[in-house]
Amino acid sequence: MATLNNSRVAILVADGFEQVELVEPRKALEEAGAQTKLVSPAKDQVQGFNHHDKADKFDVDVPLDSADATQFDALLLPGGVANPDALRMNPKAVQFVRAFFDAGKPVAAICHAPWTLIEADVVSGRKMTSWPSLKTDLRNAGANWVDEEVVTDRGLVTSRKPDDIPAFNRKMIEEFAEGQHTGERKAARQPKPPESRLRH
Repeated sequence: MATLNNSRVAILVADGFEQVELVEPRKALEEAGAQTKLVSPAKDQVQGFNHHDKADKFDVDVPLDSADATQFDALLLPGGVANPDALRMNPKAVQFVRAFFDAGKPVAAICHAPWTLIEADVVSGRKMTSWPSLKTDLRNAGANWVDEEVVTDRGLVTSRKPDDIPAFNRKMIEEFAEGQHTGERKAARQPKPPESRLRH
């Protein structure tokens, strides 16, 4: 398995994230050598959930207000229903997420997390998966949605649900180890030039 020695990974969550989708990927990242930091709009602690029930609270390492995407090498977005819904309504969270794509840094999102990616306007033209209820939202935003355990597209890793976590973790570590995809990722977000300007 790839190693992530000294790689700095931001984990962005608001209250209501699915706890296992933070705990298990975070454990895998740290076992691979990464340094992880929990970034959140919450001030001191953020509330995890087991489906619809409150679970544990987690200490926030970096308040979103002072978070700087340039200080991180990669981004992990856990799911849960309330969490990405809150993040996509937060302009600073959306800007933080978009900064990783603008810089070509790898991102991993599971379950409902792609809601935040839609708001950040980074899904068009990408092959992705998610929790099934996001299928129409993602397709309407221009993504090629597929029902697969894990999907990788130009540094973006997506999975559907907690059962997919083992596969998600493997691909996430693989992509995070590869690092930036600057050329590919920036090209993916830029409009194609008119035919008259193309040079062969």
